[in-house]
Amino acid sequence: MSAFGFLLHGDRDVAVRLGAELAVWLGERDHEVRFTKDDAVRVGLGAEGFDRDELAEGLDLLVGIGGDGTMLDAVSIAAPVGVPVLGINVGQLGYLTTVEPSGAKSALKRFLANGYVIEERLRIGTRVERADRSVESVPAALNEVLLERADLGHTVRIDVELDGAAFTPYVADGVILATPTGSTAYAFSARGPIIDPQHRAMVLVPVSPHMLFDRALVLAPDSSARLVVSGTRRAHLSIDGHPGGVLEVGDAIVCTADPVPARLVRFGQPALHHHQVLKAKFALPDR
Repeated sequence: MSAFGFLLHGDRDVAVRLGAELAVWLGERDHEVRFTKDDAVRVGLGAEGFDRDELAEGLDLLVGIGGDGTMLDAVSIAAPVGVPVLGINVGQLGYLTTVEPSGAKSALKRFLANGYVIEERLRIGTRVERADRSVESVPAALNEVLLERADLGHTVRIDVELDGAAFTPYVADGVILATPTGSTAYAFSARGPIIDPQHRAMVLVPVSPHMLFDRALVLAPDSSARLVVSGTRRAHLSIDGHPGGVLEVGDAIVCTADPVPARLVRFGQPALHHHQVLKAKFALPDR
């Protein structure tokens, strides 16, 4: 018997219907099925609901049914305990979700038959260093860490240190530190490079910088980037789109490659999926 967990898109009925269908199908084959407490109520199967921080414990697979946002949430739950994640796409064209609803049962059969590969993706680990010398931890990011202006209509000054040495201050709307996975997300819209998601690197991308130097930097995976809020204005921190708190002047974040990667279930050649999604996303011609 295997144990499967499901995380459903927050407001798509098709995710609820598919989750319920797959839960029944797996239950008929004597597999354990889990949902979060909220999703257990939504599917209406009488299934036991789990707290989010307990859902992945002991699972063989966590299935995210939704779009890339659902997958980011699933990875944040599963990665710390080493559980692989499979994405079923009921959103728009996604980079992280690899299976369409019509192929969901087939994908689970292949997983049960060990007909899959695990693709590891780099995540960024971050700690917050306050001006009073206290230190706070925040969840690791699969896409990006963003330090941005807190006051609309104003820029924020962020002093960047790389590997313990001062690099340069950025006066900008914000600064992004992205993974290769996140290079096609917010970092891309800020003119960052597209990086193959299996590559190990971090990308530093300024957002609307008010300075001559406006290029993205591709950093080695063992680099350490320290971003200090300076000047006179505070900043907001976000991790994969989720609020990470307010940083006052003098506070900083330190970002490095997290030692625990995301583990994504893939069928076939992973790089081919990424390239084909990229091609479809931008309607690139064959010739």
